[in-house]
This record gives sequence, structure tokens and C-alpha cells, in this order.
Amino acid sequence: MSGHSKWHNIQGRKNAQDAKRGKIFQKISRNLYQVAKAGGVDPSGNPQLRLELEKARAANMPKDNVQRALDKASGVGGAKFEEVTYEGYGPGGTAVMVSTLTDNKNRTAAAIRSAFSHHGGSLGTNGSVSYMFDRKGYVVVLRDETDDDEDSMLMAALDAGADDMKATEDEYQIYTDPSNLSTVRDALQDAGYKLDNSEVRLFPQNTTEVPADKIEQYSGLIDELSDNDDVQDVYEAAVIPEDAK
Repeated sequence: MSGHSKWHNIQGRKNAQDAKRGKIFQKISRNLYQVAKAGGVDPSGNPQLRLELEKARAANMPKDNVQRALDKASGVGGAKFEEVTYEGYGPGGTAVMVSTLTDNKNRTAAAIRSAFSHHGGSLGTNGSVSYMFDRKGYVVVLRDETDDDEDSMLMAALDAGADDMKATEDEYQIYTDPSNLSTVRDALQDAGYKLDNSEVRLFPQNTTEVPADKIEQYSGLIDELSDNDDVQDVYEAAVIPEDAK
């Protein structure tokens, strides 16, 4: 019996790892599609695509998966994806923005609405919470990928045209005007920096703590949204108190 239980435990862990890997590949595929659609499928002329291809290689994503994403971007295969953003309120009235890339808006809208209602939230209308967020260009350089100290990295970021930088224990987070992201990204790459990320993201202007009696519901909402294959990003204007984590 113990051997049988051990086999099931191992199989369960393997299935969980496979599911997690599948989710990662799905997200990378959609990112590849998005950046290739916007900037072309030739990496030599599309720095953002080069970055996403590096992520695919780092995740050991099969080449066939990568090629399918690029084929979709170039019109091969017939599937057409579009970006749709949803705005809603989590438990306790917390603001949540959900960025999706979908080939079936009806399916995606139903799934997003269901996630909010399952966990004590509600889907809002366009503009209901978006005013609480700012769009910014966002570039990340890992600390272990550069010899620069914080001051040197800040000067390099400002010289490249960035607006601000935040240093954490593991990385340098560089912020730009969205229209200036490609200029800053290219300048940093030309200067020899290896970028871990480069994209336009939403950042909350302010955050509020999730009420203690709503934390379980709120966490369930974010998990369900994040697990949806159509969801690219979930942006939150709320935080869970440290002592509740």
C-alpha cells in the first residue's frame, strides 16, 4: 500500500508540474504572438520579440510551440486574437484590471464575469476603475546580470531616457513613459545590459489593504483569473496585509 501511495504522490507532483509548465508555455505563446503581431516576426528587427524568444528558450519551450505562435502572428493558421481589458471590483470593493488576449470574446467575458461573481466581486464598466491606474513602460535588469551598483544603474537608466528606477534585493525596476519604452530598452541593450523584462504595464496610483474577512475570497479571485489561459495580466490596487500572508 505504501508503494501505491508513493506512486500516486509522485504522479500527483508530476501532474502539477506539467500543468504549471503548460501554463507558462501558454503565457509565453501569447506574448510571442502579441509582440510579433505588433513588431513583426523577424527578431532582428523586433527587440521585444528577441526578449520573448529568450524567455521561451530559458523555459525550455518546444520549438514547435514557438513557431505556432509566430505563425498565428503572421496570419498562418487562421486564428485571430485581440486584446480586451476588463475592469472590476474584488471583495471589499478593491479595484482589479484584467488584461486578456483572446480568440473568443464571448468565452473570455463569461469566464471573467464568473470569476468575479464566484469570489464576491463584480465586473465593472469601462472606466470604472482604470482611472486608478497609470500606464508605464517597465524594464527589469537582474542584479546578478550586471556589475553596476545602484547609483551606476540609476545613471545608466536616466541616460537612456528613463523617468525613475526602483532597486530591490534581486533587480532594478526601471520606469519610463510608455511612448519612450522602446528607446530606453534599445539604449540599455546597446549599452550591454541584459534585460529580464520590457513591457508596458499598469501600476496602481494607490493601494488599499484587503479586509481581513475578505482575504480568502480575494486570493481565490486572483488565482482563478491568473489561471485562465486567456488572461495576460492581472493588475491590483490592493494588497494583502503582511501578517495575513
